[in-house]
Amino acid sequence: MESATHAENGLLTGKLVHIAIPVRWSPVADQGRGPAEMACTYDIHPRGARLLSAREVRVGELVTIERGRNKAVCQVVWTADRNSALRGQFTVQCVEGGKTPWEEELRRMEEQYQPVILDGRKHTAAASIRPDANRRRGPRFFVEGEAEVIDGAQRVEGAVQQISEFGARITATDVLRPGSDFRLVLNVLDVSVALKARVKYLMDNLGMGVEFQEIRRGDRPLLSYVLSKLRTRKVDEFPPVEVVVEGLMAAAG
Repeated sequence: MESATHAENGLLTGKLVHIAIPVRWSPVADQGRGPAEMACTYDIHPRGARLLSAREVRVGELVTIERGRNKAVCQVVWTADRNSALRGQFTVQCVEGGKTPWEEELRRMEEQYQPVILDGRKHTAAASIRPDANRRRGPRFFVEGEAEVIDGAQRVEGAVQQISEFGARITATDVLRPGSDFRLVLNVLDVSVALKARVKYLMDNLGMGVEFQEIRRGDRPLLSYVLSKLRTRKVDEFPPVEVVVEGLMAAAG
C-alpha cells in the first residue's frame, strides 16, 4: 500500500502496524555531543513511525533513529500536546531512501484488529448511532475530520461529522449499502484511528451511519483521547433518518 503523510497535521496514513520496538534517537544537530536518547515505537510505517520518549522535540527537527546497526535520518512531522494524554509522543518521517530500522517487523506483521467491547461482550447493536437505540450506551459528539472508506480495492474519501465510542456518521461521494463491511480510517484532531465498520443506515444517499466492529490494536487509547477532547460537543438529539432503498436495489441489480 502506498505510504502518505497527511499534509496538515503530519499524520502517517496508509499501512500502520502497532508494535513496541526500542530504538535510540538523537537530534542531527547534536550528534557527537552526547549519548542518544531511548524511545519506543508506538506505530511503525514504511516511511516513518510514531515514537514515545521522555525528551521533547520540535516539529521540523531532523533526528537520527537507530536500532542495532540500522539507522535512518527522519524529520519530526507531529508532536503531541504536552498537556494531553498523548504527551511524549511524536511522529517522524524518513527523509532518506533505503531501509527503515523496523523494515523487518513490517514484513513479518500485518495490521491486527480487536473487537469493540461493551460490558465484556462484542458490541453488535447500533446502540450509539441508531435513532431508536439506547443513548446511554455511548454519547455522540460533533467533530470535523477526514474519513477514508476502504472497500476492497476501492478507496473513497469522505468526512466524519459525528463520532462515538461505537460508531460514527460520515459523508462520502459514494456510499455503501446498509450491511456492507469495510475498513475505515479516521483522521480526527491530531490522530489517526483505523477500524473495521459496517454500514447501518443511509441519509439522503450521501451520509452513512456506521457501526464500529473492530478497532486496530493500539488505537483504543487514541479513540478515547479524541472523545475526551470532544466532551463539549455532545449531540443531544438525532435528526430524522432517511433510508434510500430504490437506488440500492438498482445498484444491487
